[in-house]
Amino acid sequence: MHEPVRGSELPAVPALAYLGDAEYTVHVRRMLIERGVERAGELNRLSLLYVTAERQAAAMRCLEPQLSEDEHDVFRRAKNSTHLNRPKHASPMDYRYATGFEAVLGMLSYIGDRERLLKLMRAATDMPPDTEETNRKDTTI
Repeated sequence: MHEPVRGSELPAVPALAYLGDAEYTVHVRRMLIERGVERAGELNRLSLLYVTAERQAAAMRCLEPQLSEDEHDVFRRAKNSTHLNRPKHASPMDYRYATGFEAVLGMLSYIGDRERLLKLMRAATDMPPDTEETNRKDTTI
């Protein structure tokens, strides 16, 4: 586990979410390739099962009760940020939760806590695409 982090020591929420989005995208792509998917079209199609705002929001709702105090603080700041873009294909609440998810991943990447970062990303990608809401209590990290 990482040392406690003060919010003033971290980049702004949009920068954390940007970094977290990149980390999660690479994680999903690597996971798909490791599962034997090699064609670009198939990689793109399957990656959309994981990287949409709806999917990230569902993952965050499952993971939220298990966040550390620092992680929850970053999630709350990101979810409540007034600097969010208007979502095009997601509800405003899903978009806020997805941004929070990405910001938490970005914080962990920024502070160098790779172990925790991988644990959260694996928990998110291990949830079956259609049943993440029903398995909420079964996902422990």
